[in-house]
Amino acid sequence: MAVKTLNKEEIKDLYNKDFYQWIVENVELLKNKEFDLVDWENVIEELESMGRSELRSVISFMTVILEHLYKYEHFRENETMGNSWIDSIDNSRIELEWLFNDSPSLKRKAQEEIDLAWKSAVKRLVKWFKKPENHHLAKRYFGKIPTEQDFPKKCPYTIQQILEYEPWIENQGGIL
Repeated sequence: MAVKTLNKEEIKDLYNKDFYQWIVENVELLKNKEFDLVDWENVIEELESMGRSELRSVISFMTVILEHLYKYEHFRENETMGNSWIDSIDNSRIELEWLFNDSPSLKRKAQEEIDLAWKSAVKRLVKWFKKPENHHLAKRYFGKIPTEQDFPKKCPYTIQQILEYEPWIENQGGIL
């Protein structure tokens, strides 16, 4: 419950001194329609930050999916290599599904951010090849440790593929 003795400046000061109490106070003010006391500047900043955080989560999950799809399709050495990539892809897709169910507009925004997610995936791929245990793969596929320039500039996957494509299922018909 909001402390009625706090004035607008005291509420604003809570933002840096006691963030949780700042939230409690502002929520109570909003519930009571005491709009003139609400710390609007920081409320707006926090709402914008929440939106950016949700989008960062989407981009992060897409990055993992892109990295592992690309590894699975291009650098898999044997039948068992890539099983952890499949698990990672599946888990990331579940997380994306939850995010999109909670905030459907994020799916549209995800489409706009595919290239950013791809750039992050490429950076992760380069780091993966730099690990000593993957040097033999770097030599086999690139003749050297690859750089970002050795990968496609544009994302080779669509949003639909990011969300659904399963190259481990032969011919995509489900026939094993």
